[in-house]
Amino acid sequence: MDMISIGKFIAALRKEKGLTQEQLGERLGVTNKTVSRWETGTYLPPAEMLLAMSELFSVSINEILSGRRLSDEEYSQAAYENLRKTVAASSFEVKERLDFFKKKWLREHIALMVIMGVIVIAVFAAGFVMKNSLVGYIAVLLAVVFHGYRHNAMMTYAEARAYDGGGH
Repeated sequence: MDMISIGKFIAALRKEKGLTQEQLGERLGVTNKTVSRWETGTYLPPAEMLLAMSELFSVSINEILSGRRLSDEEYSQAAYENLRKTVAASSFEVKERLDFFKKKWLREHIALMVIMGVIVIAVFAAGFVMKNSLVGYIAVLLAVVFHGYRHNAMMTYAEARAYDGGGH
């Protein structure tokens, strides 16, 4: 999707209706700054705004996302392309949210990670000092268990927030 073309098309539709950015913003429940950002291609309007503009301007969402009015022949191909691009963009957004929440969980649990690391090192060192390989194996087993716990707890936290749209 070409954000600049979409923005120019929104601006043209607004002007066809004889609306200022402020008037369009009032009708949609957003500020004139938000409308300006859409029209300059800085941001893509969210789905509910695309739907509202589609109804207000009597054009399809597909046409807004294409940045122009479409003929019947062009409509089907543009619909497929717009859907493909939207899905690709939203998948990337989920990955970004997952990464954000993983890092957040790690920051919030750094003390626990340090304690678990110290325990593994202490058990391994004890096995080395005692010359007892069984204690060394226990240290390796603890490292695996701690890693599994960390990974599962972190992913549960991140996925619950990324997919449910939980806040930061």
